[in-house]
Amino acid sequence: MTVNKKFNQKISTVLLILFFFVIACSDVKNQTQAPVSEKPPVLKKQRLEYGINCEDLLLIKDTVQPHQNLSDILSKFNVPNDVIHTVALSSRAIFDVRKIQAGNRFCIISTMDSNKKVRYLVYEINPVDYVVFKLEDPVTTSLEKKPVCIETKTVSESIESSLWETLTEKEIDTELAVKLSEIYAWTIDFHHLQKGDSFQAIFEKKFIKGKPIGLGRVKAARFYHKDRFYYAFYFDQDNHGSYFDEHGNSLQKTFLKSPIKFSRITSGYSKRRFHPILKKYKSHFGIDYAAKTGTPIMSTGDGVVVRIGYDSSNGRYVKIKHNRIYTTQYLHMSRIARGIKPRVKVKQGDIIGYVGSTGLATGPHVCYRFWKNGRQINPFKEDIPSVGPVNKDDRQNFNQKMAGLKQQLDALSISRVVANSR
Repeated sequence: MTVNKKFNQKISTVLLILFFFVIACSDVKNQTQAPVSEKPPVLKKQRLEYGINCEDLLLIKDTVQPHQNLSDILSKFNVPNDVIHTVALSSRAIFDVRKIQAGNRFCIISTMDSNKKVRYLVYEINPVDYVVFKLEDPVTTSLEKKPVCIETKTVSESIESSLWETLTEKEIDTELAVKLSEIYAWTIDFHHLQKGDSFQAIFEKKFIKGKPIGLGRVKAARFYHKDRFYYAFYFDQDNHGSYFDEHGNSLQKTFLKSPIKFSRITSGYSKRRFHPILKKYKSHFGIDYAAKTGTPIMSTGDGVVVRIGYDSSNGRYVKIKHNRIYTTQYLHMSRIARGIKPRVKVKQGDIIGYVGSTGLATGPHVCYRFWKNGRQINPFKEDIPSVGPVNKDDRQNFNQKMAGLKQQLDALSISRVVANSR
């Protein structure tokens, strides 16, 4: 009896241990597995416009009309005058609402209920930059940018007539013509391009949501003109970007080649020219650039205005002294630009007046005159000095970047020749 009793006790103990082991395993399993009935959280849908969640809001997009201001825009959507005043006042440090321009787009973002209370006004400064006016308390203003995608593009073309017409015929953005003319403004006279001249360029093209919005920076270019190549490479040094040739010399000169963009020369520098009005031969110590009345005239270099005026021969004119050596003068203006008067400092490219036909002129143009040491000369025959080259400390970095871009430009030229020969 004693032996059976001890055996039964052992059996009971083993069974009890097994029972608790099964219970423990079951608890561990339950803890490691999520309950079947538990569901993941539901995320609320978002519809982002200008960085704002507009899922439950109403958007009204429109264009600023002539003479329309902030008050006119918001009053139309029943925004109280005191709110408009607060917006105009508080936004001054961020954006001056007086700079809202006709033709630019804006967007009213309001509630969708019957009140249609305006919560935001978004004003587009340009295709990239925009201002967000938050009209709810507290009223705030912020400058924002749309995400821009930049792609690198290349082009290689021959000139048939002009750079502008070549790009137009090839359906290439003519903004590239403007950029190239600015890069080479000191080295190439774009009024004297010849048939057979050619160019290659590596440039950036900007997109917003797949839509092209213009060009970015021209990274490098090569122009073939008058039997020589002109290279241009963008390089950033001293927190300032500029263009240099393959030897590291700056393309920027002390003077621009022309006081106006995309015009044509109708009369050059001559000691004996037949005057169309006076009907006699006389000297013409200037370069005539024909352009539409009102075309902006730029100062070709940094300097100080020494004289403005009007006379029966030269019409309205501006004279600028650049340094102890050089002086320039611009004749036959329709009007002189605001703020241009004696002793005013001007920078290269500043607008000093507008093309006209005042004085002895048969049509709208600007006569550009150039003095060296008090004697009038032909600016096209003057060896104009350049701005400084690439810094010595930056030369190795420049050479590395330039070499890669130059190889691409030269390869573009070869591919164009191969394509044309097929």
